[in-house]
Amino acid sequence: MTDFVSGDSVVRKIWGDSDTVLLVFAGCAAEFALNRAVDWLFFTGKLPNDPMGRFFATASYAQQIVFADEQTAAAAFERIRKVHGAVEKQRGQSIPDWAHRDVLYMLIDYSERAHELLVGPLSADERRELYDVFHRVGIGLEIPDLPASYTEWKADRDRHLQRDLVYSEGTKALYARYQDNVGPWRYDVLLQIQSMLAPEHVRGLLGLKSAEWMRPFVRMYPLLGRAGLRSITQQLLMPSRYLAAVRSLDQRGPSRRRHPYRTASPFTAAG
Repeated sequence: MTDFVSGDSVVRKIWGDSDTVLLVFAGCAAEFALNRAVDWLFFTGKLPNDPMGRFFATASYAQQIVFADEQTAAAAFERIRKVHGAVEKQRGQSIPDWAHRDVLYMLIDYSERAHELLVGPLSADERRELYDVFHRVGIGLEIPDLPASYTEWKADRDRHLQRDLVYSEGTKALYARYQDNVGPWRYDVLLQIQSMLAPEHVRGLLGLKSAEWMRPFVRMYPLLGRAGLRSITQQLLMPSRYLAAVRSLDQRGPSRRRHPYRTASPFTAAG
């Protein structure tokens, strides 16, 4: 069967490496906390018990699509639509189309930003390829009004950033849970990484301090892997309960691994 994403695609390189995927979701964790649709995480009146686990589950599901054949990807899209439909029925209203675009746009943008931070800038062709893949993901999820090209998406991305983000009680509560999940000093590291990844508007809303001094050290991080120190570094940077989830994100070939967290949508209080 035809792969949903070609084997030599830069998208597979980004989403097949646990370090890059973690950077993608560090950035998404910052921006999603600001999204005006974040109340979908809180509509039951209870803060999600494990927001970090939910991000891992979402990352795993994205990988299942990136490393899937066309038929498997189509089945994954159908499952996600059903999850959204179930939670919409439970709440009695629909997730806004703009909120679906916001999440898709985050995955595109932070994929590019994570690659640039850890490896280097994408070429123009790679940026177009990145957008093409996620544009097809959006089509599969039946998200309307998607821009036709990377250039048009960049402009729409800026409009969404300015319109759809606000610092709220939900932001404050979600960040408190991030800190609870990872602990004080790892939380400080998370904030510095988010500062390097996030657009200026996001940094301003969150009050993130500049961490540009860290950028050269982050670029040296892959050297630790080549020196055989990656496992030790992961143990230092991640709480032990998440290590299995982190390591399961490595996809070095066409095979797809099961993830220890169950599938979840970023908008649902239950997945």
